[in-house]
Amino acid sequence: MPREFELILWGATGFTGRLTAHYVQKHYAGQLRWAIAGRNKEKLSALQKELQTLHSDVPSICIGDASDDVSLRQLVARTDVICSTVGPYARYGSPLVAACVEEGTDYCDLTGESTWIRKMIDMHHDTAQEKGTRIVHCCGFDSIPSDLGVLLLQEESIKQLGKPQTDVTFYVGKTKGGFSGGTVASMMLLMEDVKDPKVRKILGNPYALNPKDGFRGPDKRDQQSVRYDPKIQSWTGPFIMAGINTRIVRRSHALLDYRYGKDFSYREVMSLPKGGRGWLMGMMITLGLGGFLFAASVRPIRTHILSRFLPKPGEGPDQETRENGYFNISIRGETAHVKVKGFQDPGYGETSKMLAEAALCLVKDHTLLQSSGGVLTPATAMGEVLLERLRKAGMVFSFHID
Repeated sequence: MPREFELILWGATGFTGRLTAHYVQKHYAGQLRWAIAGRNKEKLSALQKELQTLHSDVPSICIGDASDDVSLRQLVARTDVICSTVGPYARYGSPLVAACVEEGTDYCDLTGESTWIRKMIDMHHDTAQEKGTRIVHCCGFDSIPSDLGVLLLQEESIKQLGKPQTDVTFYVGKTKGGFSGGTVASMMLLMEDVKDPKVRKILGNPYALNPKDGFRGPDKRDQQSVRYDPKIQSWTGPFIMAGINTRIVRRSHALLDYRYGKDFSYREVMSLPKGGRGWLMGMMITLGLGGFLFAASVRPIRTHILSRFLPKPGEGPDQETRENGYFNISIRGETAHVKVKGFQDPGYGETSKMLAEAALCLVKDHTLLQSSGGVLTPATAMGEVLLERLRKAGMVFSFHID
């Protein structure tokens, strides 16, 4: 029997949840049986009124409690797909994933928390695979541009050049955007746990999200300093999101039966200007990032100083900042490259688009998807079907032979 809803958006009244709800309402109202869900009925009703200004066909409201397993199971049993924006996921996300696996409900989220994803893989991958339930993490700026960009590079290289690219680098070019309190909260929670040797081991392992008994390739630690890159003849610096994006790409490679080749190597960096200006920028980025991570790892500084200046959960960049944001990415192999571009703030304007389209891909395109169940990645769960959705939604994914 068809379930009551095709999609439930969990955490719809949070900062990113609200943006995602607006995107779905603007582009899919009247084409979808969906609901917005959370704990607070008053906030949900206020959001429902906002959405009514975009289209008269508004989503239903569902009430749930992240701390109540029975409540969550009843919620997920009502829908085909649940899309979660409630973080930090290590604190609030585990019961929802467990409920989705129990009830056979497909799931997607925005997490960039590699230690929590490892936990979900260990707990649920085998069962979700048996049931044919797709659990898909990292459906925002981390890690869709990386994961789908590399997939496009390799599939087109195999098709047009006869073999995949072996040495692949993701370069972040000119980018403009802001931070939200939800992202900051996830980072602060991670820094609370970083003293645990098990956590540090996962964070430092370039293959932390691969199957535990699987093949390991040539990759080492993420870049942590300024380096000159002969491939682009310019300086590069560390990229803060490499720690999650590279792990997702490598998990995709493993789940795709090492389609990119056993010697596949992958890294992510920020591309900087040429000459002394680029080196100086790289040093400033390296020192700034190192200083922030050190400060965040010291509890008194984290609690009493950083918390005063960083955005709180539910806060984020204003509409003007989101609309004026953008990102430019180049993913380069030896003989080909892929360009990935977005034309809004990467973490919020484009992320809400990517998350919504990923959820709708699971809802509307499920018969086209070749993936079976498990704790998957965007590339292995939805692959080229999601890629085409995002192109139609205005993002650029283009392949070029050098």
